[in-house]
Amino acid sequence: MSKSTVLTLVGSLRAESTNQKLAEAIQLNAPEQVEVVIHESLGNIPFYNEDIDVEGQVPAAAAALRAAANDADALLLVTPEHNGTVPASLKNAIDWLSRPFGAGALAGKPTAVVGTAFGQFGGVWAQDEARKAVGIAGARVIEDAKLAVPGSMVRFAEVHPKDDAEVVEQIKGVFDALAKAETAAEAA
Repeated sequence: MSKSTVLTLVGSLRAESTNQKLAEAIQLNAPEQVEVVIHESLGNIPFYNEDIDVEGQVPAAAAALRAAANDADALLLVTPEHNGTVPASLKNAIDWLSRPFGAGALAGKPTAVVGTAFGQFGGVWAQDEARKAVGIAGARVIEDAKLAVPGSMVRFAEVHPKDDAEVVEQIKGVFDALAKAETAAEAA
């Protein structure tokens, strides 16, 4: 059985981001048949502008993102909450992946959204906005794959998410939902 690849995009650009740490925990707790690849350069991608999205002239960072998404079997977005919504870096990545319209790298791609935030709800507003954006962009949003960790700055101040038993258990649930979605897609 070949491994499936889950491309993971982290919406926070901060070096000590709790969402980056959550992505690392997800990578460490992936099932044996799943390879989680964390895309490292969202901060290097220029804001989407149709004037620079020209074949042969697409900025290298945007082209690399598209290639990685095309090669992946599924996407996982890990997002903090910025002012009640998704961070600009993640929204920009979604915009680049949505093009060309109707045939972008997101078209039909199983996509899950998770995250952590300082607030009491764990960034659910940002997660909902990200699900909405990727769904409109053509992804097949996996609604059952949910993970929202509240109080991240305190909760993960001294404990990495990989060492938080409750988070690890929820990560397993995300992978179960992704596997279920992939199985349903294969059967269809």
